Amino acid sequence: MLSVPTLWVVFLINFFALGLVWTHVMRSYPSFTPARYWTAGCFVLSAGAAIGMLRGVIDNTAPLVFGGGAIVLASSLTGMGIFQFYGRRLSWWLAIGLTLWCMTGLAFFLVVVDSMAARIVIYSVTQGIPILMALPVLLERKARRNPGARMAATVAALMIAVYAVRSCAAMMGVGGELSVVHFNDFQAAMVLMLVFLSMALNFGLLLMAIDRLRSEVETLALVDDLTGVANRRRLLQQMQEQCEASMRSGEPFSVLAIDLDGFKAINDSFGHAAGDECLRRFARAAQSRLRGCDLLARTGGDEFCVLMPATTLREGAMFARFIIEESRTLSERDCDSGITVAASIGVAQWTFQVGLHPERLIAAADAALYNAKKLGKDRYALHEPAPETTPSLVPPLRRIA
Repeated sequence: MLSVPTLWVVFLINFFALGLVWTHVMRSYPSFTPARYWTAGCFVLSAGAAIGMLRGVIDNTAPLVFGGGAIVLASSLTGMGIFQFYGRRLSWWLAIGLTLWCMTGLAFFLVVVDSMAARIVIYSVTQGIPILMALPVLLERKARRNPGARMAATVAALMIAVYAVRSCAAMMGVGGELSVVHFNDFQAAMVLMLVFLSMALNFGLLLMAIDRLRSEVETLALVDDLTGVANRRRLLQQMQEQCEASMRSGEPFSVLAIDLDGFKAINDSFGHAAGDECLRRFARAAQSRLRGCDLLARTGGDEFCVLMPATTLREGAMFARFIIEESRTLSERDCDSGITVAASIGVAQWTFQVGLHPERLIAAADAALYNAKKLGKDRYALHEPAPETTPSLVPPLRRIA
């Protein structure tokens, strides 16, 4: 039979070690807010275990009440971190209320009415409430895509079941006599199971954190650092998916190839900082004239590309005109700076000749772009698709504006 002090030692060592792990995560990723709650939860729990170890050494009341309150607070912090992970909020008042409720109940059933069974029920209920509240969040459809969330949800459900079994067993006297210093074999097994499940829950939370951070890194790898729009890698990924969808449905889509006119002169005359600001301003201006489904990407230097799903060549031309008008308006608003933002745009539409090769569509849009520049810049041109029976992939170009 395990003694209570031995179980407190297990709590102390394991959760202090987990606290060190979460501290490393928190320091490595300062913007990952849930790690702060989970770090605090582990250290508060290990502190509660350290206080609990003082039972029998000094008066039993203070270690039992304050140690138990710390453990309940740690459980609340864990639940708050799960809510924070999914952009939600679990009130601090709930954590404070549960902690005070636990401490008051423990004090009452230790000083006024000495009942070990009642204290176990209070422990179990106050620890289980934050976990029970977090369980639906972990079981939501979006959350279940994360393998760590699935593991955490399974462990949380098992913890709630153990809390319920432990409380019922204590009230019914299952396993024999209970004392402040010693649990019976059944209750000791329940506590060890809770230690194991609490550690497993933290491992699930770690997997959640790893998956989230990996997703953020992948997202950063698909974003242009300077302008904040998509980069060439993401554009090609999206175009490949769009080509596959169009091959199945036959629905066309369009691509706009954009090049800023005279950008080198801006860099030479006003410096690279001005050139960078010019790129950012143009990206914002172009984005303002696009739809939510459209993807604006910076493909390199002063070159941009727009992927427009479910858009014909004529519709793409309309959006190209919008972007040119917006860039002209941008230059008029900032005429005092002496920097003129102008753009040439080539528009091309997907056909079955393009098939599953997005680079062919980009080449077609680039060909139209070069034609727009030859026609005087600050305008757009269309790449007229050849009839489907024509094998040639270089159909004629026509100026539109």
